[in-house]
Formats: sequence, C-alpha cells, structure tokens
Amino acid sequence: MIDGLAVNTAMPPALVRRLFAWRRGGGNVAGRPDLTDEMIAEIIAIDDHWLVHSLALNRLVPDRFRIQLAAHRDSSIRAALAARAKIMPREALELLIADPDRSVREELAQNLYTPPDLRARLADDPDPLIRHELARCWNKAPEDVRRRLLTDPDPMVRAAACSTRFARPPHPIPPADLVPGLLADPVTRAGAVAHAVLDADTLRLLAEDPNPEVRGELARRPDLPAEYRDRLAVDPDFCVRVKVFARADTPDDVRAQIYAAVMEPSPATYDAWLDLRILELPWVTADPLPHIDSPYVCFRISAAYSKTLPADAVARLLADGAERVRLTMAETAAHLVDPVTAESIERSYRGRDKFTFWWDRAEVLTFAPEALRRFATDPEPRLRSFAPRDPDLPAELAERLASDEDRRVRRAVAGHRNLPLAALLQLLDDPCEAVAEAAAASPYLPVEHMERLLLLAGL
Repeated sequence: MIDGLAVNTAMPPALVRRLFAWRRGGGNVAGRPDLTDEMIAEIIAIDDHWLVHSLALNRLVPDRFRIQLAAHRDSSIRAALAARAKIMPREALELLIADPDRSVREELAQNLYTPPDLRARLADDPDPLIRHELARCWNKAPEDVRRRLLTDPDPMVRAAACSTRFARPPHPIPPADLVPGLLADPVTRAGAVAHAVLDADTLRLLAEDPNPEVRGELARRPDLPAEYRDRLAVDPDFCVRVKVFARADTPDDVRAQIYAAVMEPSPATYDAWLDLRILELPWVTADPLPHIDSPYVCFRISAAYSKTLPADAVARLLADGAERVRLTMAETAAHLVDPVTAESIERSYRGRDKFTFWWDRAEVLTFAPEALRRFATDPEPRLRSFAPRDPDLPAELAERLASDEDRRVRRAVAGHRNLPLAALLQLLDDPCEAVAEAAAASPYLPVEHMERLLLLAGL
C-alpha cells in the first residue's frame, strides 16, 4: 500500500518526504516526477540503496545530480544511471565509459543512445564480454569498429559480430573483403551465409555443413537453386525445414509435407514448432490477399499485418478461428473494427497463448460510454474491468465494481474519479495487494487518509 502512495500524484511534498524513511519497498518515491532539488539532495544523503537506485533511473533528475551519481561507490547505482544514456550529460558518460565495473560498461555497450565516439572505445575493452555485447547490440557501428569486432581474437565476440540474431534490426552487412574469412570461420559462418557468393563448391559445402544454423541460413537465400531448396526441405533438422517452409518459391505440396512433419509432436520437432508459431513472412504481408484463407496460421497472421487489405478481407481475418490472427488484424486496422466485432474479440479473449499476452496490456479497441456502462454489469470479468475507462462512469456503478469478486475489476476502478470515498477506503484494505496499492495511488484519496496510512506504517 505504501508503494501505491509513493506514486500518488496528489501527495503533498511534506508527506512525500516522510516516505524517504520507508525501507520495505523498492524506493519508488525516488522515481517521482515532482522531486525538488532539495528532495533529491536529501535522497542522495540518506544513501539507501533502493532509493538511490530508483533516483538513478528517474528521467527528470537534473544533470548535476547525474554527474554526482556517476561517481557513486555502488556499481549497481552507476549501472542504473548508464541505462539512461539518452538523457545523460557528457561529463557523466565520460566517467561511466571508463568505469572499472563490467556491469556499468555493459549497459553502455547495449545502449543505442551512448554517443558513438564513446561507444567505439568499448571495441577495445579488455573484457571480451563487453566487446561481445557491443557486437551484439550495435548494429549501426562504423565500419572500422565493425571490422575490429568481426576479426576479434575472441571467438565469442566474432560470433556476436556476425550473428544471425542481433539485439535489434537491421542486421549489419559485413565488409565484402571479410566475407571469405567469415565463411571459413565456424563461429561466423552462419552469419556470413547471406552475404556469400554461391558458386557450386560453396553451395555443396554449406548444404553439407554439420551446423544446422548454417544450413538454415542457406535455406533462406532467395537465390538458392531449386535442387538445394528441395534437398533442405527434408533436412534432418526440422528447424532447417521450417526455413524452406517460409520461402515464397516452395511448392505447395512440399510446404504441406514440412508442416505435417513439424506439427507431429516429438522432442525433435519442438523447436521447429516454436519457430512456426512466431514466423512472420514479409512477402505474404506485401501480397496478402492470396493468403487470407491459408491453412497455415502464420500465413494468415502475416496477411493481417498488411495495412492495404480491403474491408471485406479485414472482416474475414477479424472473424478468424485463430485468436492471434484476430488480434493482429484488430491492431493493424483498429479503425475498421465495428463495435459488435470489437466486443466479440474482447469477450472471447482468454490469453491462454503466451504469444497473445501483449493484448492484456493494450487498449487497442475502444468502446463508447454506453457500451462501457453496460459492461459494468456484464457476466464476463474482463469486460467489467473495461467499464472504468469511462471517465464519467456513474458513482453507483463504480461503487458496485469496487466490491466485484474479480480483483482485476477492483483494481481497474480503484483510481476512478467517481468512486465514492467509502468504497475507495474499503479498497485500501483489499486482500489483494495490487488492488490496495491502486487505491493508495488514487489522486482522489484525501490527504488526511494519506497521512493515516503513513502513521500506520510508522512514518
């Protein structure tokens, strides 16, 4: 409950200061946007780990305090500060880039907002783990830096610099003169396949490589001869077969055979099955209409990413039997989702698929106030939790939701401006901690009740 108070935007400064003595939470009060310079100095002087750590992550702390924190004795505080490189003064970054602790330099290696001239220094860092993180995360490194990482003496660094999996797209293209050497090096070979000249000898060697990742990258080459495509379609590694499945030129019967084999449950097919679940096909998105009735869910999902679908195709995908297809289409074309369809999508959503959990945190679909008020008495808890989105929700409905059996509903209504005070105070004692915190964070909680909570906590 005190953590809820710590983020309550209506809390008076005098009460905020009393929270500096709270030691059971994560120091959330130091993350507030309304801290004065005097408050910040007081937090630094108190020197409680979680308070100062939260302060280091606060985007609104003035530069002079960031410079001070860059010299803090606790490396985790300095690392938290480095994670905010986008808003860090140059003087602080100069200190952090030479920090003796690996965790601090690692944050700067990973951070795309670290100034390029400072970040480039890390290519010569004595710790190969720092160079590895730099290679993995800096996909737009200058060519001289990229060359140093691609030819690094540590194989772990070279592998990261010429990987098929970077922290963020697009994948960098290695200098052409380095490609033969990268192709000859087992740790960089998979990443170099996309850039190799595919002569007869190279094709044969790559197709016979013992590393399935190399064969999988070969299967992705758009200029792969049909003979090798069909050979890789029956590769002993099912993940390689999935790469062939994803090709635009794969014959329908071959694609169907790969799909049937991968969907046959066994330990050997599990990774390939996961690859199929997350497969996105840009060539399908670019020409979606032929695929909106595809037997493959990943094809229909890829079609649903298209922003050029006609209304009738959008309607068919919004009514698709696969939840991920419906949700993808709803996010892509929310403006084309009519109220009846929107309610149907939300009513049927269950979130059982880990790939649809993002929908729980999104408010893609909107509803009119009259629909939201109707949801307040709906049998479905998910819809009842939407009702507080109506800023003018009647007090009697808000009060009813505050005593709902579902904690999601109680939490959703806890900060509503029309919630009667008695109901709000009742939520402060809710058995669900998240609900009680939401009530304590309500800006409509009277100051005298904020003070009572502080006194109860011994503050």
